[in-house]
Amino acid sequence: MNTTKVAILVLVAVALTATTVFYATRPAQAPPEKFVLRFNHVLAATEPYHQGFLNWAQRVSDRTNGNLTIEVSPSAQLGREEDIIEQLRMGANIGQNTDSARLGMYVPGIAVMNAPFFVENIDEVLKLRELPIVQQWIKELELKFGIKVLSFNWIQGERHMVTNVPIRHPRDLQGLRIRTPGAPIWQESIRAIGATPVSLAFGEIYTAMQAGAIDGAELVYRNVEGMKLYEQAKYMSETGHILLINFSIVGREWFDSLPAEYQQILIEENERAGLETSRGMEAEAASLREKFARDHGMTIITDVDVAAFRQAAEAAYTVLNLTAARDQIRKELAAPR
Repeated sequence: MNTTKVAILVLVAVALTATTVFYATRPAQAPPEKFVLRFNHVLAATEPYHQGFLNWAQRVSDRTNGNLTIEVSPSAQLGREEDIIEQLRMGANIGQNTDSARLGMYVPGIAVMNAPFFVENIDEVLKLRELPIVQQWIKELELKFGIKVLSFNWIQGERHMVTNVPIRHPRDLQGLRIRTPGAPIWQESIRAIGATPVSLAFGEIYTAMQAGAIDGAELVYRNVEGMKLYEQAKYMSETGHILLINFSIVGREWFDSLPAEYQQILIEENERAGLETSRGMEAEAASLREKFARDHGMTIITDVDVAAFRQAAEAAYTVLNLTAARDQIRKELAAPR
């Protein structure tokens, strides 16, 4: 064997030895860290929101190769909404579907997004995210109170009166006890349009109506379907007094613990699932209206004096000092962008 061939064989042997030593001594690569979010909402598993949250969870898992999983719990299985918000603020790996009324307990101005006749449709809601005043509220929630807003693309639709008497004018609500959540904007909105607000958990509405503890509730069509409230109420009066905007929130501390890529995925897929669900519920309202009348004997009141309700609702803005916030929103919406 000539000298050149010997030299080549020696070099190959040295290289193979070095490679073997490198791989033998290199520490094993650590598996990717896994994260879990426990997400709570008050609605039943039959509600479109629940399926929407499941879609969100699946897409997040797919895009993170199962390293970020979301466990969705319906019907407030993880606890009361207000308690969950406090837990996530403290760093727990927990999230909540909530509304601006409850977030207004921390940043008062944001409650205006839950006020009566605030916006008209989903497209208007989508424009709110880029407004300076809304960005300011969201940043304050995050930096001052540890609440991270993922999205508020979850719009349940218009809320109407579900009662055993027809409601066409605010005076028709006089003396009626109408269920609401406990936040001030809910209470004052219902009081402003003529009823007596009764704070009650969402899951207790059916039994409270059955027992006569309340005279009705104000809900979207899908809520009435999900809880079978047509068994307790004869009328659905289309007051459309609130277009309910829901927020998906988690704790800032937990969110900041995620890799940047996972943070982006969590937000993107929540926005996507929220808008899909909202559009679906909007399209479904008309068929539910027909179903309630045809199959359940409900009377749908459509000749509501909405102008009278709008006028009465102004009192809620005044009482809660939200007129300036609303006017600023409208000014920013109207500004050229």
